Amino acid sequence: MSYRPPPTPEKRLFWIGSSKKDLIALPSEVRRFFGHALDFAQHGDQHPAATVLEGFAGAGVLEVVDSDIGGTYRAVYTVRFKEAVLVLHCFQKKSKSGIETPKHDIDIIRMRLKVAETWIKELRDEEAQR
Repeated sequence: MSYRPPPTPEKRLFWIGSSKKDLIALPSEVRRFFGHALDFAQHGDQHPAATVLEGFAGAGVLEVVDSDIGGTYRAVYTVRFKEAVLVLHCFQKKSKSGIETPKHDIDIIRMRLKVAETWIKELRDEEAQR
């Protein structure tokens, strides 16, 4: 019998801005794939399809990309905080050329990451007061 480490406790999953509504609007197979990748993150693992999103100082912001006949879709989330996995943005990439994430979407991700940082700080302050 081989040794199996104890399971990692599941982190909470939080949605920033319209990320959950945006995910629900994606095709069902894409939603299922992104949900599977987020489950990995909640258990302290990184899905094989998840990659570090460049420009966010370190490995704390990840993206998962999936494609179907309708186009290419991305889910961006952060594992930067020990308390939770926070989904920052889910969207369909509209550009037909290049793999670079459009500036508009990068701006949304940056803004929502700041919201997430503020939210986590408030959560930590509340827990410290208990």
